[in-house]
Amino acid sequence: MTRTKTISTDQILDSLRSVMDPEIPVLSVVDMGVVRKVEITDHVIVTITPTYSGCPAMNTIESDIKNCLIEEGYKDAEVKTVLQPAWTTDWLTAHGREQLRAYGIAPPQGSTSKRALFLEDETVPCPKCHSKNTALVSEFGSTACKAHYKCKDCLEPFDYFKCI
Repeated sequence: MTRTKTISTDQILDSLRSVMDPEIPVLSVVDMGVVRKVEITDHVIVTITPTYSGCPAMNTIESDIKNCLIEEGYKDAEVKTVLQPAWTTDWLTAHGREQLRAYGIAPPQGSTSKRALFLEDETVPCPKCHSKNTALVSEFGSTACKAHYKCKDCLEPFDYFKCI
């Protein structure tokens, strides 16, 4: 580690809150739950888990995390990727869920252990007008982790971040 002052994992996490998800730029990798662990030994080690194994954004996220740590003075920082346990929307922070809603994406409803078997069975409130009078348009939205809905009250289309 090239810094001389004592650092904590909380300080590293605070720094990583500036690293945004490239596909959803209002969510930090911390709020996404992608950052799983921060270790401080003779250098900083950040462990991340992709939202799914084929996520095209992971190389960018890894590079952005490393660049952030280098800018903070941690020249020997390491980013490790682990696939177990698999990422789940349960790892999204409350702040992250609010950021999604404010951005116009309906956050996941409930938790993965209590999710509906089929998207048609889920009531997904509109992130714009909060109406529950919505309809599934397509199980596939702008990215693999989202479905496409339409509000029947305000008539606005919106993405729903699927509960996975």
